[in-house]
Amino acid sequence: MAQYAFYPGCTLHSTGVEFGASTDRVCDALGLELLEIPDWNCCGASSAHSMDHDLFLALPARNLAQAQQVPLEGDDLSLAIPCAACFSRTAAADLALRNDPAFRARMESVLDFQFSGRIRPRNLLDIMANDLSPSQLSNPVSNPLHGLKVVSYYGCLLVRPPAYTDRWDDPEHPKSMDYLLQLMGAQPVPWSYGVDCCGGSLTLNRADVVVHLVDILARAAIEAGADALVTACPMCMANVDGRQKYRGELPIPRPPKPDYDPLPIFYFTELMALAYDLPMLKVLTRHLVDPRPLLKRLEII
Repeated sequence: MAQYAFYPGCTLHSTGVEFGASTDRVCDALGLELLEIPDWNCCGASSAHSMDHDLFLALPARNLAQAQQVPLEGDDLSLAIPCAACFSRTAAADLALRNDPAFRARMESVLDFQFSGRIRPRNLLDIMANDLSPSQLSNPVSNPLHGLKVVSYYGCLLVRPPAYTDRWDDPEHPKSMDYLLQLMGAQPVPWSYGVDCCGGSLTLNRADVVVHLVDILARAAIEAGADALVTACPMCMANVDGRQKYRGELPIPRPPKPDYDPLPIFYFTELMALAYDLPMLKVLTRHLVDPRPLLKRLEII
């Protein structure tokens, strides 16, 4: 069984519990053992970077220090991070620890640790797409997602900027999610908005911006012929699942109602769990846009 240090982040235990539950079940089915780092803290996404640059780097740097305590053998180890925002913040801290001697010395003094550089932060999508063979990924499939047309949505943090993300996928035209979903039996359809921003953390204080960006994404996905949108980011999920059709009160006059039905949104691990025929009905009820009618129509559930 392959072992990885694991940083769940705040959302996998709260607003992104669907991501957390499906991650646990899929990794278990694939023989990936996730060893949660001890006494981890919030990485600072999504507000620390706009308030204090040192805090923006120090919070995930502490998690990297804690990850060194995970009992893994070897010199080239991975810290698995499902959340795109957590991965981006941690990758930025890792880059600073490696390339900025003054920052590294300050963190080592404050956090009382010696940075070894043995553990590299990696997104869970990267690990699944690049550490496992096609047969390892497809062998557990017993409920293929035939007939499900999807667009892969990476958002603006998962593969960019390439200086942080180590170019594990193309920063402008990523393909790893399409690759995984094809192995699950789904049909990824091409579109041009896979790395566009959904508004990130503006969903509460600038809902007007978020609903505009989400409307662009939803319309583009529907025009591409997709039944659903697939993401790897809890922040993107919250926005695209929750802000279609201008849900909630807006700080501006309500715009005209869109002329489309809301699009179901999935985490990529949810679709993998469904393809592996793992129990997912309970977490599917947490979606704001109910995906069950679509899945029933396609006889996936």
